[in-house]
Amino acid sequence: MSQLPQPKFVTCVSPSGLHRLAYYEWGDPRNDKVVVCVHGLTRSGRDFDALARALSDRFRVICPDMPGRGASTWLKNPMEYQIPTYIADCVTLIARAGAEQVDWVGTSMGGLIGMALASLAGHPIRKLVLNDAGPVITAQSLERIGTYLGKAPRFPDFGAAEQFIRTICAPFGPHTDGEWRFLTEVVMRVQADGSYAVHYDPAIAVPYHAARTGADVEMWPLYDAIRIPTLVIRGAQSDLLRHETVEAMRRRGPHAEVAEFAGVGHAPTLMHEDQIAVVRAFLER
Repeated sequence: MSQLPQPKFVTCVSPSGLHRLAYYEWGDPRNDKVVVCVHGLTRSGRDFDALARALSDRFRVICPDMPGRGASTWLKNPMEYQIPTYIADCVTLIARAGAEQVDWVGTSMGGLIGMALASLAGHPIRKLVLNDAGPVITAQSLERIGTYLGKAPRFPDFGAAEQFIRTICAPFGPHTDGEWRFLTEVVMRVQADGSYAVHYDPAIAVPYHAARTGADVEMWPLYDAIRIPTLVIRGAQSDLLRHETVEAMRRRGPHAEVAEFAGVGHAPTLMHEDQIAVVRAFLER
């Protein structure tokens, strides 16, 4: 596996105690133009390496590992693996960064966190990018994710681990062998016996499964409260973010701009030049 950049840490608090939030930082630390990039449910801040590298000439980019993922602490109470905890941690992270305002790029769960934060009075978000995330989450996608979430499989070697990631992340769309290797490296850890395991707390599945009802999840009041420039990115084959939801997002709330990518489901990885260009143009405009 390739050498990973070293994370920084900030101490956060939840009802069950203190925990450390890991984050990766790109660009000039003195730059007051800050972009916060927040990953999906089982992923990590390293997912944004390509995007952060591309933006770092104009922005300071901060990419956290949400609690229970990557280098961040696992929480004592699994029921705290929910959006209020994530918002509190990100507010602490933004304070650590010394930023008055930030732009927010959120993939899937990271988009929901950004949407919820941007709905609050006095929030620090200047522009919001929702990457295959919106105010309606389909029951179909929740069922698909639930088939593997929290199972914590072990793999005898890296090849087996990569095959697992290629399978569950197939909706990410076409990627090179090198990109699939990277997408595997950033969510796997070598165990003492030489096997590989996903590097998130299996207990993140506890509140996920507790909240499932078999129906779509709707959060329109959060979205309708947003009053900042918003870009919605959708994978054209996404099973989580429907086309009709995106069309409604154009018409209500912040009247989002929309970019859609063919041949991709849930969710675009923002690793490729065409996807990066859309994000960059929106943030710079």
